[in-house]
Amino acid sequence: MKRVKVKELLENGSPGTEVLAKGWVRSKRDSKGVAFIALNDGSIIHNIQIVVDVPSFDEALLRSIGTGACIAVTGTLVESLGKGQRVEIQAKDIILYGGADPETFPLQKKGHTLEFLREIAHLRPRTNTFGAILRLRHAMSFAIHKFFNDKGFVYVHTPIITGSDAEGAGAMFRVTTLDPIKPPLTDDGHVDYKEDFFGKETNLTVSGQLEGELAATALSEVYTFGPTFRAENSNTARHLAEFWMIEPEVAFNELVDNMDLAEEFLKYLIKYALDNCKDDLEFLNNMYDKELLARLHAVLQNPFKRLTYTEGVEILQKSGQKFEYKVDWGTDLQSEHERYLVEKHFMCPVILTDYPREIKAFYMKQSEDGKTVRAMDVLFPGIGEIIGGSQREEDYDKLFKRVTELGMKESDLWWYLDTRKFGTCPHAGFGLGFERLMLFVSGMSNIRDVIPFPRTPKNADF
Repeated sequence: MKRVKVKELLENGSPGTEVLAKGWVRSKRDSKGVAFIALNDGSIIHNIQIVVDVPSFDEALLRSIGTGACIAVTGTLVESLGKGQRVEIQAKDIILYGGADPETFPLQKKGHTLEFLREIAHLRPRTNTFGAILRLRHAMSFAIHKFFNDKGFVYVHTPIITGSDAEGAGAMFRVTTLDPIKPPLTDDGHVDYKEDFFGKETNLTVSGQLEGELAATALSEVYTFGPTFRAENSNTARHLAEFWMIEPEVAFNELVDNMDLAEEFLKYLIKYALDNCKDDLEFLNNMYDKELLARLHAVLQNPFKRLTYTEGVEILQKSGQKFEYKVDWGTDLQSEHERYLVEKHFMCPVILTDYPREIKAFYMKQSEDGKTVRAMDVLFPGIGEIIGGSQREEDYDKLFKRVTELGMKESDLWWYLDTRKFGTCPHAGFGLGFERLMLFVSGMSNIRDVIPFPRTPKNADF
């Protein structure tokens, strides 16, 4: 007999049919010769109830079946007499695949804290919370690819190992095959990276954008979706050392086109989640964030407010609000500033544009005023910046001058500069941090709880 998933049984199962279900025991209780087993296989947040006539089964077998055990159940699907479920399985045969010692299995009790579950990341997918998060993460991944595919974009795989720093941040993980104890040295005593595998110093990428731009100047509309890395020694609820980025790049788009694409993209993803992840979102709404569903619907119902960085700074300075960090023109806005604009002033998502050139990356298109660049940040409630992007500088002379001003190595970026020599064109793009999207869509408060295996300082065990 072929296994039927719990989701299919609960949604479409016909009473009276013989079925085979397999999964993990969430709970078991006994009552007057009858045992009730809650079985879950990860296909849906809900469990299916298995009704066991105790005298009909081997006593030792039933004693071995407890929370965490993996079993296969053959039986008859019947209408359920209990509340909250349409059908249940009247068990005829049970096979125990693997038991779980109640003395050592860490998920015996309910109500574990998220902090505790981070310590057992190898087991936390078996909880309702992380089952919901992983299904939601899958749905968002699929929706991202569907959105771009349906619009004619080409998915481009950009390298994970790179010789350039796209953001100029410097906090990168080094990739090397050199002997860590006795590396080859140059005459002046520095590590000789010419002897390394790639013949130069290389790192894990912080962004696929620069390579995405190369593809966009040939294919017009492309996007990347892959892992990126930052070696920042930060233990906040908003930082990971390994995370995923979605980065579309579009030839012939300018800043307004970029804003339009970002707003359309975010609204598409949120609507997809509401349309396809109802059970999981309701669970997360009830358990962690009572305003989650209302907030998701509110984003769909309101156009994003668009204003310049300068206008945003003026609003913040006149707000009368006491901020931890002072607001001055020319400084980068902090999360508290961004959230004030979104949550208290405009009460909707905000797109800030035209940032000071000194606080933005070298590749952003320089404005005619000589002080700002054609940058944009999309700010969301509860999150702050969720998307960062810009129109790119397509003028070779301006781009080269900016690289020189910042002391960047032309030898590391010659290929990027080359694209401005041969058929240059206006183009724009942005980056969406996938885990920041997941924070917003799930209502979770810590970024470590929306990625299966978080990589943070001193943590790479799972």
